[in-house]
Amino acid sequence: MKITFFKRISLLLFLIVFSTMSNINAQNFQKTSNGVSVPVNGLNVSIEFYSPETVRVLKSPIGNDFEKKSHSVIKTPESVNVSLSENENQIIISSSKLKVYINRKNGAVSFISPEEKSLLVEKDYGAQFTSIKDVNEDSYVVRQSYVLDKDEEIYGLGQFQDGNMSQRNQKLHLLQEILITAVPVMQSSKGYGVFWDNYSPTDFTDSVFETSFESRIGDCVDYYFMYGGNSDGVVKQIRNLTGQAPMFPYWTYGYWQSKERYKSQQEALDVVKKYRTLGVPIDGLIQDWQYWGDNSHWNGMEFLNPEFPNPKKMIDEVHNLNAHVIFSIWSSFGPKTKPFKELNEKGLLFDFKTWPLTEKNIWPQPKDAKKSGVRVYDAFNPDARDIYWKYLNKGIFSLGNDGWWMDSTEPDHFEREDKDYDEQTYLGSFRKYRNLYPLKTVGGVYDHQRATSDDKRVFILTRSAFAGQQRYGANSWSGDVTANWPHFKNQIAAGLNFSLTGIPYWNTDIGGFFLWNYPETNRNSAYKELYVRWLQYGTFCPMMRSHGTDGPREIYQFGEKGTWAYDAIEKFINLRYRLLPYIYATSWDVTANSSSMIRALVMDFADDKKALDINDEYMFGKSLLVCPVTDPMYVEVKKEDNRFVGGKEDFNTTKSREVYLPANTKWTDFWTGKIYDGGQTIQAEAPIDIMPLYVKSGAILPMGPLVQYATEKINAPIEIRIYPGADGEFVLYDDEKDNYNYEKGKYALVKLTWDDQNKSLTIGKRQGSFAKMKKNQKFNIVLVNSKNGIGDKPSKTFTKTITYKGKEKTIQL
Repeated sequence: MKITFFKRISLLLFLIVFSTMSNINAQNFQKTSNGVSVPVNGLNVSIEFYSPETVRVLKSPIGNDFEKKSHSVIKTPESVNVSLSENENQIIISSSKLKVYINRKNGAVSFISPEEKSLLVEKDYGAQFTSIKDVNEDSYVVRQSYVLDKDEEIYGLGQFQDGNMSQRNQKLHLLQEILITAVPVMQSSKGYGVFWDNYSPTDFTDSVFETSFESRIGDCVDYYFMYGGNSDGVVKQIRNLTGQAPMFPYWTYGYWQSKERYKSQQEALDVVKKYRTLGVPIDGLIQDWQYWGDNSHWNGMEFLNPEFPNPKKMIDEVHNLNAHVIFSIWSSFGPKTKPFKELNEKGLLFDFKTWPLTEKNIWPQPKDAKKSGVRVYDAFNPDARDIYWKYLNKGIFSLGNDGWWMDSTEPDHFEREDKDYDEQTYLGSFRKYRNLYPLKTVGGVYDHQRATSDDKRVFILTRSAFAGQQRYGANSWSGDVTANWPHFKNQIAAGLNFSLTGIPYWNTDIGGFFLWNYPETNRNSAYKELYVRWLQYGTFCPMMRSHGTDGPREIYQFGEKGTWAYDAIEKFINLRYRLLPYIYATSWDVTANSSSMIRALVMDFADDKKALDINDEYMFGKSLLVCPVTDPMYVEVKKEDNRFVGGKEDFNTTKSREVYLPANTKWTDFWTGKIYDGGQTIQAEAPIDIMPLYVKSGAILPMGPLVQYATEKINAPIEIRIYPGADGEFVLYDDEKDNYNYEKGKYALVKLTWDDQNKSLTIGKRQGSFAKMKKNQKFNIVLVNSKNGIGDKPSKTFTKTITYKGKEKTIQL
């Protein structure tokens, strides 16, 4: 529905007329407990501090009575000590961390640091409201514009597959799609963030003239300004508002294997058995769709497919192989399922078209295909979420599965006509709450599982998200990406911007989902090279998961031991497992300190202007600089019938990629031990089994043993690698691996501190304990140089070996 130029002008004229009384109204502001309420320029402008660093801004036309409840924000405002002052032009509300100015004439709001540094300024004409009908209710198109500094960069806003790191000079349509995740959180290189708290389709626009949010439906302008001082600080404020990220099970950080799809329980079991036979580590197996049978029984939450005759036995056998299994579930149900019947009787199903459209999964759909009757459930309704869990618990969770693959959580929505958006949900029109759907459906599963059992941590793999979803034990993936080099490269910035919205866990289908561009994939050397490079990148994502259609993805499908693809894949799977102590400690930092696992360079190098818009490098944790190879190097790519096949292979000449090393630190090549100064661009060698990887000076990198599954040798010695050149510290974390006892304080922390000048490592006193905690821990300490402790293999020589018994100890190296 378009908003005409004349409607907008008419409202602006109304506001101009109304402004004749604005100066009088602005004098009569009301002080509230944490801010002020000001009538100005025809609007009520409310400022409320939620914390000293975070402010809610609420604007609505005078006389518009409404109640706005946030579904993302769960924080209640703190009691904040605010001061109030005024002058002829402004009303000023201040906390210890932030000053907010309200222009008396036009209601525009400005945000100023305590040092009087301008952070963000609203455009002079402030908020705009254009009257509109939402079904039968009066509502508005709401818009708010800002003026940004010319040289600041902005990030976030969700997941977009365009390859852009900085979102300057972009127009983004924030609407949940298969490949797009709309999360209206923007953050700036100046150390502030904005959460636009609206759930309808929204346009974000940045130009040389202004930066704006415009939402299709809203009762008010409602946003939160967060000042963190830096990117980590902004993320901390986002989590403070919308919830903290709980811990995932330890095993989830291992390697995952799946495909579309294993057609029997025996086929799925054989995959795990094959990995064990080959001695290649694996921890997670995913069973994709149709274990329920045909599309009439879509997502029936029962194993009706005769090829899955004993799902309890399947799950038990996977567990006996020291692995775990999760199952695909959807937001929709087929007409012959029990959940469909109960939801339909209670009016809890939507009528719009969704996948699958027909009884048979054929694409494109034939015109005469029989309709499937599949319908999406109203996840906004708590009764519908209860019903959803009832069948999920009975049909799958009670069998002992280990997590959920929640597919189509956008949800899939075809033919987006106004009549579809007119659909009434429990909360209101689908138009008004469209982007909120993933938060509600994922949250329903998390809350119900937590209420049912705390014995195992909730793990949800989901295709969509909204602000606050980190609190629900969810790891999002980037959707059904087509396999090719440009799409692969675009994943990097997509994941980083997603993470900058405060949701830390994200991953991709390693190798790409669709293989339309590559025939005979596992015999096609052109695809093998792409897959190997994608898997190397996936090693340094919060979840390492291989998946896709049109061709199998198991390691043994790419050759055998001794062939280049197989060996490179095996090498990086093993490296992932060796890094588990580092990864698990980083995950604790995410939970306890609102940190991020994949980190855009702005997070650690905000003062380095050259680093701020790099879209193909990032930090994994706070120590490792990851530089994926995103172009083919060793296999000639030939085009046949518009598809890519491999030609001549040449591994005799080592190729390289350009890498920028951020300034103000030194970097050690992980593979060679060579040290580089930061602030320069280098040519980094990239053999097929090497992805450029650098360790920040002062880093303390804990590495575990070679294992077949995550918990195989949890009491084995830990290799502690120290990268000299700066002081550093790292906190080792350990707990019971897969329950919620850590929430009760059942965990242990050991702080490691490196003094570079004195070349000494202090291992601090162990803080805390948990059941079956190993009292004595062997540490093999390596002071890294170009001759020892380098690369993916365990070091052959150690600088020092000690047995740590929980008391503070300083080691001279």
